[in-house]
Parts: sequence; structure tokens; C-alpha cells
Amino acid sequence: MNTVVITSFGYLHDQEPPAHACYDLRHQFRDPHLRPELRYLTARDAAVRETVMGTDGILPLVHAMAATVDAYLAGPRQDEPVTVAVGCAGGRHRSATVADALAAVLSGDTAAAAGYRVGDLAERYEARGLAVEVHHRDLDKDVVTR
Repeated sequence: MNTVVITSFGYLHDQEPPAHACYDLRHQFRDPHLRPELRYLTARDAAVRETVMGTDGILPLVHAMAATVDAYLAGPRQDEPVTVAVGCAGGRHRSATVADALAAVLSGDTAAAAGYRVGDLAERYEARGLAVEVHHRDLDKDVVTR
């Protein structure tokens, strides 16, 4: 069974973790932290998930991330876990939401993936049987003051 390990993190807490593929969401995608009503919420809150997944470019990015994982899984070292890191400024909003969306897709959890607007993509992974682990390194840390 192939394993994928996804880590979300915030660049303002520490450097990026080692990974086969690392995605930096800081500059290209709007930051929910800038909205006072979302600042102290996290990816565990529906308002944050809806805001992040409704951001232009995020859905195509999740599709591209899944394709990247597929490419690594097709390589000669299929017995080793594929590691993906997803970073944003604080690790509480964008990176954690996208990491959870990617995990739902790769695990073939169509119900969870539908909540992230990527249920159709998850259907492709239902029968694959990938083992998916998600770690949110900075999700529970204090909000970063900027």
C-alpha cells in the first residue's frame, strides 16, 4: 500500500518541513487572517474552509497537487512514503484547509472531499487504497502578530 504524508505549516513559525513537494500559498492566494472575523478561527471552522476553497485558483491547485502525488507514486521508489508540505503565513487557515482537502481527495473520501468542492476528484482515488496521513504542525499555535 502506498502512503502519502501531508504536513501543513506556517512559515512565520519555522522553516518548511522536508518534503518531496512543497507548496507556498502565502503570496498567490488571499489570506483569511486579514479578515478580522476569521483571524482567530482555523481550518476546523466552516467559515475558513469556505473562504479558502472559494479563493480563485485553489481548486485547480488541489487538482495539480494530486497529479504531483500521482507522479511521485509512479516512480521507482513506490515503497517509500510520498511527502507533501503545504505552507502559508501562520499555518492556521490556507495551508491546513488545502492539506485537509488534498487528504480527502487522496484517501478517496468523496463525502469529505465534497465539503471542499473536490468530491469529483476524490472519486478517482476511491479504489486506490492510499494510506494518507495529515499533520498540522502549526494549526493550534497562537495567531501570529504582523
